[in-house]
Amino acid sequence: MSRVNEIVSEIMVTGRALYQSFRNKGGPYAKKLLALPNDSLEKTISVALALCVVCAILVSGSAVALKSIQQDNKARDIKKNILSVVGLMQEGVDINQAFSRIEQKIVNLNSGEYDETIDPATYDQRKAAKDPAMNLKIAKGDDIAGIHKRARLAKVYLLRNGDRIEKIVLPVHGYGLWSTLYGFLALEGDGQTVVGINFYDQAETPGLGGEVVNPRWRALWPGKKIYDESGTSVIGLVKGVVDRSKLGSEYKVDGLAGATLTSNGVTNLLRYWTGKQGFSLYLQKIRNQRG
Repeated sequence: MSRVNEIVSEIMVTGRALYQSFRNKGGPYAKKLLALPNDSLEKTISVALALCVVCAILVSGSAVALKSIQQDNKARDIKKNILSVVGLMQEGVDINQAFSRIEQKIVNLNSGEYDETIDPATYDQRKAAKDPAMNLKIAKGDDIAGIHKRARLAKVYLLRNGDRIEKIVLPVHGYGLWSTLYGFLALEGDGQTVVGINFYDQAETPGLGGEVVNPRWRALWPGKKIYDESGTSVIGLVKGVVDRSKLGSEYKVDGLAGATLTSNGVTNLLRYWTGKQGFSLYLQKIRNQRG
């Protein structure tokens, strides 16, 4: 916070200096303008224009000066959400220290293999999805998540216990009712059992689709299964409440009351990212290696 205050203070000092420079050295027109009555139309318009210029400079300067702080806060928030979805985020925990337990890897979604040529620390999957050289256009019939394009490479986060993968965190996103929901799906090391889900960026209707961030709804996910016996992703939300006495209830989660389209969006984005165009090949390899 002290750094922010320091930057704001510097901007205010600069603004005052600009004003004094204008007042003292602004030339004949500036002196003429300052001598005009305050209710003069020329003075009113000139001052308004000058104020707009100064404000634009201050806003631009603030944006540039605070950019690094904003980027740090964004990275910190991502780390916090990843730690939360695997159960490592506790009150008072040092986020960077806790996150040091998380291994980041890049996965080629077409092969399911790790790509060791890309630095996970600097790879931005959202930017890659917009880059024609790094993305894949999704055929209309396959685009159940409503995202149109996806990056060819995806970042995954691993929590290990020795050499054994204990938990896997997958980035997922897809369209709901009003917005694209971005989140993390955490699985056990078996690549099948859900540990948790967390949407960190969404603009769904508060109290309806926005309930995707409600801890009570998120608490319904641990223990759910992704794939049926044929290896097809069947995880999804149902309308109403899951009947646990029925066959297949382990693949179902209670829907969001009054938010059918958001519920469908969550189902579709999860099935896409755990399906054949998403992490299916990668997770199959994980299961094969686990034995």
